[in-house]
Amino acid sequence: MDQFWFTPSFQENPIAKDFQSRLVHSLLEAGFALTSQVENANVVFQIVNDKTRPFRRQHYAVYVIGVSFVPTLDPHYDLLKQFYSTHIRSLSNILIVVAGSLDDPTFVITTLERGAVLLSSQENTLEQRYQKLVDRIAPLMRSHLIIRNHFHPDLQPSLWNGTRHTSSLSRAGQILESWDLLPAPFPMEDYLSAEDMAHVRRLFGIGGLSYGNLSVRHEDGSFWMSASGVDKSRLHDIGRDILLVTGFDVADESIHLSVPENLTPRRVSVDAIEHWKIYQQYPQVGAIIHVHAWMPGIVATEFNYPCGSKELADEVAKQLAFADDPAHAVIGLKNHGLTITGDSPEEILSRIHDRVVRQVPMQ
Repeated sequence: MDQFWFTPSFQENPIAKDFQSRLVHSLLEAGFALTSQVENANVVFQIVNDKTRPFRRQHYAVYVIGVSFVPTLDPHYDLLKQFYSTHIRSLSNILIVVAGSLDDPTFVITTLERGAVLLSSQENTLEQRYQKLVDRIAPLMRSHLIIRNHFHPDLQPSLWNGTRHTSSLSRAGQILESWDLLPAPFPMEDYLSAEDMAHVRRLFGIGGLSYGNLSVRHEDGSFWMSASGVDKSRLHDIGRDILLVTGFDVADESIHLSVPENLTPRRVSVDAIEHWKIYQQYPQVGAIIHVHAWMPGIVATEFNYPCGSKELADEVAKQLAFADDPAHAVIGLKNHGLTITGDSPEEILSRIHDRVVRQVPMQ
C-alpha cells in the first residue's frame, strides 16, 4: 500500500496543522496509509517557506509534495510565474499552494512540466474541496518514475558523428524553436544553493530542466533521442545532445544507452520510457515529437501523470491503440502537452505546423 508521511513542521502553526488533518482524512478515504516512520513512506509532504530546508530524499523514487501557504493569489499574474521558482527551490515533485483562510481555501497545483491548475469552487463544501485536491494528486502519488540510466561505452565509431536521422532531429529542434514551442531551459543553478544542486545531481543525475523532446527510430528496436536538460534547438553532439537508446531493463527499471567511449554522457530525456514503449508496441512508428503545446479536437489522457512515469507511458500507448492510425497520431497529455507520432521528424512537423497552439489548456 502507498504510504505517506508529513514533516514535523506541519504541527508548528495552526493553518498547516488544520490542512494536514483535513488532507490526511481525504487521503485515507482514497486508500492511502499514513505512516509515522519516514523510511516507510513513498510519499512525503513538506512545508515550503523561506525558513524551512527542503526535505532530502534518500532515493529518487520517493515522491515529495511541497505545500506553500500564502494569504492570497494575484489575479493579474500568471499562476506558474507566481510559484514556479518556489517550486524549484523546494526540490518537490509537485507544489500545492494553499491560498486564503482555513474555511475558504483555494488550491493551486504546479508541476515540474510547467503545469498550473487552480482548484476553487464556492459551491463545494470544505470536505469536497479536499476530496477534489486528492483526486488530482492521487495518480501522481501512485506513479512510478523510470529515470535510471545505464550507459554502455560501446557505440560504433561510425556513429560518433551522427547519421541522417540525428541530423533530422537537429533540424526539427531548430524548427520548433522558430515556432516558439521550446521554452528556454530553466536555470536551476540560479535558484538552488550549491549544496542543493549537488543533491539534485546526485539523486537524479540532472543539471537543469528543459521542455519537450524528440526521437527517431534507428535499427533493431533502438532509437535516437534528445538528452535531458539541453537546448533542443542545438542538438549536435552524440552522447551529449543526442543519445542512442538500446533497451529497457524491467528488473532494475533502467534505460540502456550506447555512447561513445571516453565521453561523459548526459542523461537521456526523462520521457525515454514513453518513447521506448511506443516504438516497441508500434513498429510502424518512425519518429516521435513531444512539445508543451496543444491542438484543438484531440484525444487526451485522463490524468496528468508525471513525465518519466510508467503510468504516463502506459496511458499514451493505450490511447495510441484507439487511434485510427497509431503511426500518425496526436495524443494530448492532460495539463501538459502533446505526443505526436509519424514517419520522421520532418513528416510530423509538416502535419502540425498550421494547427498547433502554444497554450496548453489547464483543467
